[in-house]
Amino acid sequence: MTETMDLHQMPKAITAQRALWAGRIMSAIVVIALAADGTIQLFAPAQIANMLQETGFPMDLTRLVGPIIFACTILYAIPATAVLGAILATGFLGGAICAHVRIGELGSPPEIISLLLGAMMWGGLYLRDPRVRAILPLIH
Repeated sequence: MTETMDLHQMPKAITAQRALWAGRIMSAIVVIALAADGTIQLFAPAQIANMLQETGFPMDLTRLVGPIIFACTILYAIPATAVLGAILATGFLGGAICAHVRIGELGSPPEIISLLLGAMMWGGLYLRDPRVRAILPLIH
């Protein structure tokens, strides 16, 4: 009888492992993208000067935004603080989307990238963290 139960539980265990690794990969992509954004904000603000001017933000803001992005990224990358990091980073990404909507760039590449990063952030967290799945039971 126990052999039968083990065979029935194997697919669930394999699926759980695949979901965990998919979540880790999605989260890693988000961490890399946010870390790259923070690096550009801090060390190469000239690369984004044109975009900052278009959205109405001063260049000096990069010295403040870069560390905020890094802090959100670090919080998201640490499992114990990942939910807090996701909440804070979602606010940052939402602000980026709002800035582009404000100037009439609906559907622009920065908006789409921010939207996809937010979706991947929460999707990755959902797949890798059972606490999030317990709060948001999307699949029964």
